[in-house]
Amino acid sequence: MQPPEIFARRARRQRRDRAVAGYPAHDFLRAAMLDGIADRLDAVKRDFTDVLDLGCHAGRFVAPPGARVARLDPGFGFARAAGGVQADEDRLPFADAAFDLVVAAGTLDSVNDLPGALALIRRALRPDGLFLGAFVGGNSLSALRAALRGAEEPAVARLHPQIDVRSAGDLLVRAGFTLPVADVETLDVRYPGLGRLLDDLRGMAASNLLVDRHPLAREALARAAAAFAARAEKDGRVRERFDLIFLTGWSPSPDQPKPARRGSAGASLAAALRGGGD
Repeated sequence: MQPPEIFARRARRQRRDRAVAGYPAHDFLRAAMLDGIADRLDAVKRDFTDVLDLGCHAGRFVAPPGARVARLDPGFGFARAAGGVQADEDRLPFADAAFDLVVAAGTLDSVNDLPGALALIRRALRPDGLFLGAFVGGNSLSALRAALRGAEEPAVARLHPQIDVRSAGDLLVRAGFTLPVADVETLDVRYPGLGRLLDDLRGMAASNLLVDRHPLAREALARAAAAFAARAEKDGRVRERFDLIFLTGWSPSPDQPKPARRGSAGASLAAALRGGGD
């Protein structure tokens, strides 16, 4: 049974194509994601030879030295600019076990079948291959959500549901990754007004992609702008929140460390809490 289509695939491609030319002025979130992924990759002491940059945008991810890199983006423009292929993450065109590292920064939050996409990523990895992902989730855009909440009657969904860090970890387990880790880093950005925030969202191809979407009336936009401005701090700027969810998972391999068998510990927890048991 196919999951329901939450996001409009055609609109997703079109928004990304429109964003290509001006993207460098709005890429701060993905830049932060790539920094976080680089930090996590630096902590892994092994070599990688075949890398997939998934959701490659303009191809700014720097692969480990000597590695071959394939790049894929759901937008034609970004895929062409990066010398990659265009496809959706839940419809990967790659063979099983083609890569030993897959990196996905900035697009997984708008995939229709995220569990399916993660399962395909795991299948594309060789045994003991590494997946590193990052996307916007959690409690992101709380100021924008609050401003829109009272702008229309009845209320209309204009921002897609976001995945929290616990759910992200559960999705890794469900997809079959071993040693899964999900963590979150929060980035605060201060805006002079709602228009600048909306410009950033459009510029990073992160505006409304829901299948059931409707134009925001001018009067509703004015009310939302006023509600957003009412949240300003003393200098007139509004603090907006972005939660960056980071995912780490390994493709299963017989060589990986296994969790200790229950009851196999040599000392009891009670003894440890007593200071070792005198």
